[in-house]
Amino acid sequence: MKIGYKLAAEAFGPAELIRQTERAEAAGFDFVEISDHFHPWLDNQGHSPFAWTVLGALAERTERIGLATGVTCPTVRYHPAIIAQAAATLALVSEGRFTLGVGSGERLNEHVVGREFPAVRVRHELLREALEIIRLLWRGGYRSYDGKHLRLEDARVFDLPDELPTIAVAASGPPSARIAAELGDGLFATEDNPQIVQRYGEAGGTGPKYAEVPMAWAPDEHTAAKAALDTSRWALTGWKVMSELPNPVNFDAATTTVTEQDIIEKFACGPDPTRYVAAARSFADAGFDHLVMQNAGPDPDGFIDFYASELDGPLRELTPSAPA
Repeated sequence: MKIGYKLAAEAFGPAELIRQTERAEAAGFDFVEISDHFHPWLDNQGHSPFAWTVLGALAERTERIGLATGVTCPTVRYHPAIIAQAAATLALVSEGRFTLGVGSGERLNEHVVGREFPAVRVRHELLREALEIIRLLWRGGYRSYDGKHLRLEDARVFDLPDELPTIAVAASGPPSARIAAELGDGLFATEDNPQIVQRYGEAGGTGPKYAEVPMAWAPDEHTAAKAALDTSRWALTGWKVMSELPNPVNFDAATTTVTEQDIIEKFACGPDPTRYVAAARSFADAGFDHLVMQNAGPDPDGFIDFYASELDGPLRELTPSAPA
């Protein structure tokens, strides 16, 4: 089992994200995963630095820990040619430690460039074409592509690593799980749903399977749950809502009825390590083998210390289940 630490770029500025990564590496985490947002989910989170600049700094400031996007949308705010170039460069400067997590995007981040945010079916078509373009450019040489939605004209990525980055594709259902299996090297999800892993396997997917485990550490349950309620209640809206709302004010309005008890039911909260292990076990039982600790508590240093002293060993003993 590989264990990762989520860098919440919506909640912390770039210097703090770099500092947390250095601490995560010292604490024994295998990798960090950073969200690639233009906006935070809620205004009171207060941040949203450019993920790729932070990743470049992380490659320089760390030695061992893996780096991943969780996840980048390579279709609206970015053209896939830009992501192909950025990921190849990051793989070089990190000496092979980078994983490119991609997904079909959220209106929250993609509408800012003034283009229509398409329906789910079209977003999946776009993601397929984007991955085909990235793969094409990573073959080297000058390349062109004429798709239904995306084009590439006489483009070449000059600096390519000998070992290309792993591409982990975000999935929430059968269509996206098929894309992950057919065009990606791995799977990325936010739900402990074994059917996602099963669909990925049925479509031929055999790569690493990443999942985010929701948690909120604090010395007591109430403090932990209150912090998660203040800044992370958006996580309870579900993907169909999370992908469609355009701005933080809309997520604020959509979550006015979320309670502290709702948070406790969704997040592992407080100081008891058995709750965190149980939360992680549900994802391992679903078949995931790369678990990302997504801490929404008020004290990132306290959580990292808690992980090193209480969670590292028990989490690594978890065994992912094979797909049914």
